[in-house]
Parts: sequence; C-alpha cells; structure tokens
Amino acid sequence: MNEDYSKDYNEKGFFEKILSNVQWIGEELLYNVLVLFYLLQEDAVPVHIKATIVGALGYFIAPLDLIPDLAPAVGYTDDAAAVAGAFALAALYITPEVKQKARNKVDDILHR
Repeated sequence: MNEDYSKDYNEKGFFEKILSNVQWIGEELLYNVLVLFYLLQEDAVPVHIKATIVGALGYFIAPLDLIPDLAPAVGYTDDAAAVAGAFALAALYITPEVKQKARNKVDDILHR
C-alpha cells in the first residue's frame, strides 16, 4: 500500500468516523487508533513515525477503502492492517501515559 492517505486525516473526521461507526470498529481497533492519535501529539516521536501514523489514520477515515467499511465484520480488516503496521513501527515510542489516555477515551466512547 503505497498511497498517501495523509490528506484524508484530520481530527474532526477521525472522531466523526469513530463515533458514527463504533459498533463496527471493535474495542481493540478503537484502542489502537486512539493510541496512535495520542502518540501523534507527543514531541518525542520522530517526524517519519508521525508521518506513518498520519497515513494510517488517514486511511482509517478515508471514505474509499480496499474493503468497504459498510461491510459488517470484515469492513475494518484493511483499516486494522494499516493501523497495525503503524502501531508496530511506533511501538518503541508508546508510553504508559499514551496508553492510559487511549484507554480512558475508549471507556468514554463505549460508555456514553
């Protein structure tokens, strides 16, 4: 996947996608995208890692996917793969604080 999805990423679109599709996204993917979201805000993360995160989150919110997000159960498998790749690349920079912010936001979203 060599396409640049960074043009699709913005915070408003990110949270709109999450809130309107939370029942299909699943808790694990939700947690992983939120870890990446909060990691993006950390100063210690190198620019090339941030660029990868923005690309993965852009793909996550992009309206066109390899597998349409409207397909229940399988619609987010391609998104999960993009997020997993960015997550693996960024793993060294994920702090307990970032994990806690993500966990708190997951709890907030799921228990609205």
